[in-house]
Amino acid sequence: MIRVLIADEHPLLREGVVHALALEPDFAAPGEAGSSHEVLRMLEKAAWDVIVLGLSMPGRGGLETLSEIRRLKRTTPVLVLTAHSEVQFVLRAIKAGANGYITKNASPSEIVAAIRKVAAGKSYFTPAVAESLAASMAFPGSPPPNEELTDREFLVACRIAAGKTVSQIAGEISLSVKTVHIYRARTLKKLGVRTNAELTRYALQRGWVV
Repeated sequence: MIRVLIADEHPLLREGVVHALALEPDFAAPGEAGSSHEVLRMLEKAAWDVIVLGLSMPGRGGLETLSEIRRLKRTTPVLVLTAHSEVQFVLRAIKAGANGYITKNASPSEIVAAIRKVAAGKSYFTPAVAESLAASMAFPGSPPPNEELTDREFLVACRIAAGKTVSQIAGEISLSVKTVHIYRARTLKKLGVRTNAELTRYALQRGWVV
């Protein structure tokens, strides 16, 4: 039986994946987590064959959660399931240790197939994601400024662009307000923008906020 941990901030999405897996005879009853903290706690409680991981969870977010899983020497296959199709997210997820990447507009049958493939030790990327990756590698050139951002800076940038205040972000990712201000300043400098409004425009143009 394939044991799956579904980690996403949206209960309805988790419910949809749980329902899809319940129709398949080779899956055990899935576990669920709604935040990065819960993911790490669930990893301590049980062994999983696959983690289905969202990127916009409360707390440290999916990318940092994935990096933490790998830092703890956990080799559990991770399938990223997210609304973000922009290649920057894909590249960061792969770098952090993702075994597959699928977007939330995929059909239930495709999500189940992706989970099975990742559980078998293989990689899975939707055709659209694979095409984006191929395009990014075909014309390497100079990396865009956003690729110079660390995952923490990228997380802060995305949350500012989503309308979060520095205080809100500090509370969500367990940092001091001063530290978040530092990340914000570094991000603005690296992207060549001066204000939150310019940062938001930059992020929206590149699909960082959905």
